[in-house]
Amino acid sequence: MMTSPMGRSYWLIGAAFALVPQAASAQHEAPSSGDEASGDDIVITAARTILPPNALPLTIDLIDKQALDQQIAISGSVTDAVATLTPSFSPTRGKLSGAGETLRGRSPLYAINGIPQTTPLRDGSRDGFTIDGFFIDRVELIYGSNALQGVGGTGGIVNQVTVGAPRQEGVSGRALAQGTTADGFEKDGFGGKAAGLVQYKVGRFDATVGASYERRGAFYDAQDRRIGVNLTQGETQDSRATDVFARFGLEVGATGRLDLIANRYELNGDGDYVAIAGNRRTGLPTSAVRGNPPGTPAANRAEALSLSYTDTDLFGGNLVTQLFFNRTHDTFGGEVTFTPTFQDPALAPVGTLFDQSENRSRKLGAKASYERAIPGFESLVATIGFDALFDKTEQRLIATDRIWVPPADFRSLAPFAQANLRLFDGVVRLAGGARWENVQVRIDDFRTLASTTYDGRNAATYGGVAVTGGTPKFSDMLFNGGAIFEPVTGVRAYASYAQGFTMADIGRITRAIATPNVRLDDFLDIQPVVSNNREVGVELKRGPIDASTTYFWSSSDRGQLLIAQGNGIFEVQRQRVEIEGLEVSLAVQTPLPGLRVSTGYAHILGRYDSDRAPGDGVVDTDLDGTNISPDRLNLAADVASGPLTARVQTQFYLSRNFRGKANPNPDNNFGGYDVTDAQVRYQTKFGGLTLSAQNIFDRFYIDYNSDTRLPNDNFAFFAGRGRTFTLGWDMRF
Repeated sequence: MMTSPMGRSYWLIGAAFALVPQAASAQHEAPSSGDEASGDDIVITAARTILPPNALPLTIDLIDKQALDQQIAISGSVTDAVATLTPSFSPTRGKLSGAGETLRGRSPLYAINGIPQTTPLRDGSRDGFTIDGFFIDRVELIYGSNALQGVGGTGGIVNQVTVGAPRQEGVSGRALAQGTTADGFEKDGFGGKAAGLVQYKVGRFDATVGASYERRGAFYDAQDRRIGVNLTQGETQDSRATDVFARFGLEVGATGRLDLIANRYELNGDGDYVAIAGNRRTGLPTSAVRGNPPGTPAANRAEALSLSYTDTDLFGGNLVTQLFFNRTHDTFGGEVTFTPTFQDPALAPVGTLFDQSENRSRKLGAKASYERAIPGFESLVATIGFDALFDKTEQRLIATDRIWVPPADFRSLAPFAQANLRLFDGVVRLAGGARWENVQVRIDDFRTLASTTYDGRNAATYGGVAVTGGTPKFSDMLFNGGAIFEPVTGVRAYASYAQGFTMADIGRITRAIATPNVRLDDFLDIQPVVSNNREVGVELKRGPIDASTTYFWSSSDRGQLLIAQGNGIFEVQRQRVEIEGLEVSLAVQTPLPGLRVSTGYAHILGRYDSDRAPGDGVVDTDLDGTNISPDRLNLAADVASGPLTARVQTQFYLSRNFRGKANPNPDNNFGGYDVTDAQVRYQTKFGGLTLSAQNIFDRFYIDYNSDTRLPNDNFAFFAGRGRTFTLGWDMRF
């Protein structure tokens, strides 16, 4: 484990922060009696068990529907909501791409009803925008590396659970209408959203159908400038998004249920603006003016279909099965000046060739698990299961019809088993399990792109090498285990160890091969990332107090880092990575009627082995802002009085300097900033009226991602949004 100046004082910091209220309204759910969650308790489905969260040696948070809708109204998306409420989650980029956004310093696995949204072989970083938040009932967060949901999730799992089946006979539903504007009320800054959902239940059959449409205008910073557009990675501003959702259910017998869920989400950029370079030295951010960028605007389309059968009492146990199909098209924009990788003199004079890329992926998968107490030994609950995933992905240049990332077929087969032992009437629990991850990748022979850079006088051509394909196979037994001590209801301590498993971004790696005669069967850079996560935590949930402190540390011998290549392209490097951190949260229901105050704090330190000396294995350089989040303090206050509710929240992103043997560029040091948001809601018999304000003090700042990477790129120096208002109305019927 790495050491740091703060390492020895973590628990002192935790004790100090235990005196301050907690900010995140994401909340731990901890039913504390019996081996199964009661009918009123929410089961954390991402944990693959019906045991209550306090029976699991994990850090688990739940963002319920009320908190989720509140944050989406303020900031605009599920990803923004999770990032705002979770101190150890990176601040979002405010763009369509989530590249570099991490949880506990590693990539999270986004899932919808347990179905992975991440593409395992070529991460397009669009997995946070595959469904509209209107159709999400809650978000489950499991922190730290684990293999509960299969490939991915080295930083944790962000599982979005869709709206459930209707409970009452007849017709019911809800509707939403809202408008958004910057405080300058600029004409092109207006946006709006309309969404509706209708549910019908008769006897054993039920149906849910809904649709949403959202139009986002241009974003403005606190100095009333248009925020710059990232034409290549894509934007949520100046865009249109549509979503169609359907769920059909049938009760089978007394305890069985069949569910068919379909969703189609599409976000398309309007392409009304071109970027204007900023100036990092003077602090002038990138801006935008009206124009017609070349090619097709960046877009994202995700289509999903799943069929599940569950039975809560099959031979005394709980059966969960699922079949699913996912298809995504991630279209990236392009600009001649920013795409030297695409310049091939055989096609056009150097500096004149325009191109843009598109990720195309489709997944077919199955999941099954069965859980029950062991007959005659009811204190021991066992789970067995099997997951299968088949994925085919390629990245194509759509203007010239070239292959950038060759088509790759991925196959994962993974049986697993878990056990949970309840001792001394639940005072002590022991939990553990193993998962055998068996992965195969098939890539045919291919040739990398011939790429050319040009400095105005000289051209240098590279790439264009032949690569021998292959069918590399990887397998690993992944273990997890932990112990829980709960001497009295609502007070528990736990310690755990869990391994995570994910594929390296093979697409980025293979497209960058520049050495002739590489054979993929022998190419070490495509080996999977196996991370080891250890954590200890203490929780107190009694009366008006909800508090927790968690210390974690994780490592991976062949981690995966995004390293800027100086041409606007980030490539993957495989190096040893070590991360440690502290998370503290506390919420207090005050003696004042309806007033709840809260705070959350996260300190994260990550380092990597920059020189990769043989046999060295010593981490020597800080992870930069592309790979790790800043330290953060959240503060919030919630008030509820009759039909009126209100919330004020502030996120303090703390300054950080990056140091180490690799001499990180000091221009990428982070100065820190803070943002305060607020919302007021009044409930009437005709629905609820909500006024939300993001950045209410109109604080000007450069966002974390822009401030800590690409120090010489004045087209990637983005300010955060200034004061922005959203007025909404919603109702249930």
